[in-house]
Amino acid sequence: MRVLFTGGGTGGHLYPLIAVAQNLLALVPGAKIEFIGSKGKIEEKAVPASGFAFHGIKAASFPRKAGAELIKFPFVFTRSLLSALKYVKALKPEVAVGSGAYISAPGILAAKITGAKIILLEQNSFPGVTTKLLQGLAREIHVSFSDSVKFFKDKDKVFLTGNPVRPGMKGADKSEAIKSFGLDPQKPVVLVLGGSLGAGKINDSIAGILPGLKEKGIQVLWQTGERYYASYSSLNSTVCKVVPYLNDMASAYAAADLMVARAGATTIAEIAAIAMGTILIPSPNVANNHQYFNALSLSEKNAAVLIEEKEIESRLFPEITQLLSEPQKLNTLKENIAKFSAPEAGTIIAKRIIELAGGRE
Repeated sequence: MRVLFTGGGTGGHLYPLIAVAQNLLALVPGAKIEFIGSKGKIEEKAVPASGFAFHGIKAASFPRKAGAELIKFPFVFTRSLLSALKYVKALKPEVAVGSGAYISAPGILAAKITGAKIILLEQNSFPGVTTKLLQGLAREIHVSFSDSVKFFKDKDKVFLTGNPVRPGMKGADKSEAIKSFGLDPQKPVVLVLGGSLGAGKINDSIAGILPGLKEKGIQVLWQTGERYYASYSSLNSTVCKVVPYLNDMASAYAAADLMVARAGATTIAEIAAIAMGTILIPSPNVANNHQYFNALSLSEKNAAVLIEEKEIESRLFPEITQLLSEPQKLNTLKENIAKFSAPEAGTIIAKRIIELAGGRE
């Protein structure tokens, strides 16, 4: 069996693909699996680190405004398609799986040209442009939110499967996890994540409220993102661990009593899988404001606290302290977010790949 996975740019568009690939390999140990993604992005390191072959190409997102970039786009896309086609022809995949990021378009189109069956994954409640453009090529579209089904033309091929989560996200011992970060197991820990790329506004806000959190006896495990680390590394202390990136997410999740994070779909899938009480601060700088709709979908069901960036200075500190001082409210969030967990999503999609790979179109 030969399967192509394509997508990336951010962890949200990459880790679900890796999760499905890992599940597929567990079911079919001899499967030949390869990835196509962007050069210089997170997938260039993360895919090989997960044990899969990676091919990097250059691609550009579809320009949303008229101008020079729009004029150049057909030429840029053609170059990306030809690059992808070279790798696809060598692999000859029976099935290709795309995650919705713009980098997935050349790989999916190249795979379709060569006769592969197409599966698309849409992690967000508001589907991205790439998924909507490619939907006509797909045999199946697997979504994470029921809210997103209405955006697709052929609803018979849309399945509410959930967002695949990497294995091993839970199970670490809490006390040992806290100690591994040099923190005190007797005091609460707030885990701060700004997504795989970091989040400047969240970082600024945490820096501002850090003295107040210390006064309340609240510890912080803070992933700044690589690009922001130098600006905040001096705040590292015995009660605030500042790191550019957290590689051991299982331990980070186990250590935390509460999390502050962006509202990317993969983050939401992981907090659902581990039943984490979370304050979600959607990035306003994403296509179609999809993170806001992700967070709103959970907030309306009392499964997370939604704070918009414009509210962050007035609401973040009181929300953190209130949740940590009111265990019942925090437990309610945990119970409700757990209802969104889809632990079998990766296995379900892997089994669909196996079935579709039974014959080429």
